[in-house]
Amino acid sequence: MAAQGRVPQLRVDADGDWYDGDGPITHPGILANLRDNLRSDAEGYFIQTRVRIPVTVEDAPFVVTRVERRGDRLRAWLNDSTEEDVDLTRLRIGAGGVPYCDVKGGRFPARFSRPATFQLLALAEYDERTGRGTVRLGGREWTLERPA
Repeated sequence: MAAQGRVPQLRVDADGDWYDGDGPITHPGILANLRDNLRSDAEGYFIQTRVRIPVTVEDAPFVVTRVERRGDRLRAWLNDSTEEDVDLTRLRIGAGGVPYCDVKGGRFPARFSRPATFQLLALAEYDERTGRGTVRLGGREWTLERPA
């Protein structure tokens, strides 16, 4: 990671991969530590040690890699090897039809990967006229717009 005396130049790319400068961070223990210590405030994302280390996040700091229906819930697997229920009231569609939800107790946004997007869309019933889909779980409905 960082050479002694140098503040790391941390960033998370659109796929949820971490880098220090141009070098990928791949060590599982270091990645777990970074993800566990990621924070955000009005100034952006950061890791707090003795100093505040800014983290540039290109899209969202976490990625939903898989999603499936579990009874009346939607279960998501994240790129940090954790899983949690998706709060469908916080599900939203971003630019290019990419779904996002909030994770980690609502502290962070997560972007759905392409496979997870298709898994989510497979759960929807479509209205071909409007191009919108509706996900029905637990007697509630959420409307999704089909990606362009």
